[in-house]
Amino acid sequence: MSNFFNPVVATSGTFNFSPTGGEFILNAFDRIQIRPSEIEQTQMQRAIMELNLALVRFNTMPGQNLWTIDLQSIPLVQGSATYAIPAETRMILSAFVRYSSSPALDRYMFPISRDEYAAISVKTTQGFPSQYWFDRLISPTITFYLVPDGAFPYDFFYYRARQVQDAQIANGQNLELPYRFFDAITADLAHRLARIYRPELEQQRKADRDEAWSIAATDDTEWTPLYVTPGLSGYYRR
Repeated sequence: MSNFFNPVVATSGTFNFSPTGGEFILNAFDRIQIRPSEIEQTQMQRAIMELNLALVRFNTMPGQNLWTIDLQSIPLVQGSATYAIPAETRMILSAFVRYSSSPALDRYMFPISRDEYAAISVKTTQGFPSQYWFDRLISPTITFYLVPDGAFPYDFFYYRARQVQDAQIANGQNLELPYRFFDAITADLAHRLARIYRPELEQQRKADRDEAWSIAATDDTEWTPLYVTPGLSGYYRR
């Protein structure tokens, strides 16, 4: 007799589903009713461009794209205020300066805006750096205040969100995307291709894209509690 409450199920036991960039493109064409045998070379070239533009959209949508966050470091030099940052850096999320190695001592650093940096009257004053200005140029830079002095060997550590790597289809390359964004990238690409080849399907594919993006973005969060404590000191009378 079978056990109704504990049915025997056969599952794959694997977690290897990772389509190549080319497979994402073929599936997106399927969604706009263009079958693989109908795809022309110019259409494939256009699809690769649109796939990379879809990744650009992923880079610029609200949120940090958790899988692109990594820890970088820069050794600071006495008297040098400004340093180059890798061009793929989108934003700096948090930062600290390490000023001892035995044991390692870290001090949190606070970002300032361009206007706040401009308001500093003497920008060459040396001391323990406590603030930084991230200038988002094509070749970005970071500038410190105070300018590092010679009191300690300083190393600047920062968690950054960088760009998603380029999409290429040669040699069966994969996209640099986590599992939770597979449907979102397919839906986005299908919408983009519909605008070019199937404009009558554009609005439907747009609705699919918006839904898939909302689901993926909602899941792309750190599952940590948030505590909010109101400041009540101003309500007390003396």
